[in-house]
Amino acid sequence: MLIVLVVLAAAYGAAAGLLIPRPAHRMAVEPEEEWRAVCPGGHPITGPARGWLGPGRCAECGAYGPGALPTSAVTALACAALAAVTGPRPELAVWLTMAPVAVLLAAVDWRARRLPDALTLPLAVLGAGTLGLVGGLTGETGAWGRALLGGLVLAVCYLVLYIANPSGIGLGDVKLALGLGVALGWYGWRTLVTGGAAGVLIGAVYGAGLVIARCGARKAAIPFGPFMIIGAFCGLLLGAAAAP
Repeated sequence: MLIVLVVLAAAYGAAAGLLIPRPAHRMAVEPEEEWRAVCPGGHPITGPARGWLGPGRCAECGAYGPGALPTSAVTALACAALAAVTGPRPELAVWLTMAPVAVLLAAVDWRARRLPDALTLPLAVLGAGTLGLVGGLTGETGAWGRALLGGLVLAVCYLVLYIANPSGIGLGDVKLALGLGVALGWYGWRTLVTGGAAGVLIGAVYGAGLVIARCGARKAAIPFGPFMIIGAFCGLLLGAAAAP
């Protein structure tokens, strides 16, 4: 049963990951710019949902955005790991729904140093709403309340970091923390602390590595969102493994 669940989750993640390059290309722009409507060669991006869905490849000049195979592989591995650890518990559906959005956010932030509100806020709403449904169906309303509070707590912590160091933490990170905190809070405060601290630690190690490897990298802006997502993913796996 578990093997079948993991295979299905991996297949779902692989399919979802194939759709990430196109929106990643379109959304990886400066805050004042509109979403891209053309490929790097200037050809219009068309397709379902006004050009948002479909392969990340221009029929005229080739690929754009991050590679489809890497995004597909990463999303597949993430979904498979979540399924393997969470098992057939109902919250797995929530994690599988949030995972492709998180991978897309990481791709956009890595390319443009930006976490769009069009992704961070829906991620928080998606997590809160679907976990509320799971809590209502399973009677775990206490876990849902803790998840909502966890999102608020982690967002406040990142807001404090933003106030203390606005050059290192952006408001996009604060909004991302809201959604990640909701997911982590479902499994308890220990999971929230572990996932939140892991993101900060991984980001700090990466930043320190840049300082050591390159002169002047101390002043270079780094995308913090991917590290927050990786840390939350690790915390979520530990929380799911420890859940009864």
